[in-house]
Amino acid sequence: MRQRLSSEPDRYRGRRRVPTPPRSRYAAVMTTAVVGAGVVALGASAMPDAKTLSPSALADLENSVALSDQALEIDDQALDLDSQISERAEDAERASRDADRTPATSMTQAAPDVWMLPLRGYTFTSPYGMRWGKLHAGVDLAAAEGTPFHSIHAGTVTLAGWNGGYGYCVIVKHDDGTEAVYGHASRLRVTAGQRVEAGDLLGDVGNTGHSYGAHLHLEVHVDSEPQDPITWLRGKGVDLKLQVEAIYGGIVEP
Repeated sequence: MRQRLSSEPDRYRGRRRVPTPPRSRYAAVMTTAVVGAGVVALGASAMPDAKTLSPSALADLENSVALSDQALEIDDQALDLDSQISERAEDAERASRDADRTPATSMTQAAPDVWMLPLRGYTFTSPYGMRWGKLHAGVDLAAAEGTPFHSIHAGTVTLAGWNGGYGYCVIVKHDDGTEAVYGHASRLRVTAGQRVEAGDLLGDVGNTGHSYGAHLHLEVHVDSEPQDPITWLRGKGVDLKLQVEAIYGGIVEP
């Protein structure tokens, strides 16, 4: 074997390698190659008298070639389907990213004067008024311990902690100067000085302080004087007894 001189032209320079076919096509390609080689071999062994080749053998070879072609066609269809699925997934992901970048408009942003129920699925157990010789300055809404309760209106948390007979308590001063008191919580989810909007989570219903069973004690104060939350909130479109929020027409089943 002679050594190629550096002055000789490179016969392979500038040529491109044929890319290796995907594994899914590799078996089909090899099958076609083997079948083709079998045809050539049989043809060569039968020369010069091609009539010695069995018709059934030819039929089997033709069937094998047909099956190989079908396999290639199915593989192409599968690749097309995979491509479509991938494109749809990318489109869905792109749409999700676009949605995440879109500024969300909350209900309170759309209607800053909204008033809401403090919690869902409660039982009205005790009204505002005299009880055991003392003024019961709010209403009691019984619910399972751990049920989340929410701010009835936008404002600033002025107290979040232990408050004597109220147990764990949250007080929110609203933008109009009124206050809401939420008592007997098992857990508080806000801190003093925090800004909250209507519907924001304040804490979980509990049985702390002077309480007999898990419930939320709710008071409304105007100019530091307690008001009947039933009649006062009805003027804001909220009915605690019927569990109705007139704003947005939301009705909550007891």
